[in-house]
Amino acid sequence: MNKTITVFGSAKPTEGEEQYKTAYLLGRLLAENGFNVCTGGFNGIMEAVSKSVRESNKEAIGVTVKDWGKSPNKYLTKEIKCDTLFDRIKKLIEMGDGFIILQGGTGTLLELASVWELSNKGMMDHKPIACYSSMWQGIVSIMNLQMEKEGRDTGLVKVFESIGEIVEYLTFSLQSATVSGSITGN
Repeated sequence: MNKTITVFGSAKPTEGEEQYKTAYLLGRLLAENGFNVCTGGFNGIMEAVSKSVRESNKEAIGVTVKDWGKSPNKYLTKEIKCDTLFDRIKKLIEMGDGFIILQGGTGTLLELASVWELSNKGMMDHKPIACYSSMWQGIVSIMNLQMEKEGRDTGLVKVFESIGEIVEYLTFSLQSATVSGSITGN
């Protein structure tokens, strides 16, 4: 398949914590289904996904920021260094044939908002966007109500209760459609 899934999520979880375990399992399931992954390249969820994907002999690409003073996680097969946070987000989106948003804070919210808005405004090809956690269920529900009031598409972001369902959704979506991965405009 050789498709790449960009995974967004918190840098805070550590090995042994539930969010880390969930991300690790997600990476394994993605790799077993033929996907490579792209993450922000640092710790937490990014590390957990990269670790299990690398253990499964698939590509674990990390998109980092040069001047953050952090080292990328040791499980990356490739690191792409960007100058700014916004360059990083753009590259993460460009790399993805689909997107998964796990638990996270304001950085993860910014990433979700960016990919959602590019899709909403037709500035990138429609690609599957899947969220996991009750936190995202609430946010997506509230935003969909507003988007409905504005006459916009409310089906761009899907929320799932299991990572297995997410992997099935991505596998089906990416086998059913041709996805180009380009972002238009500036």
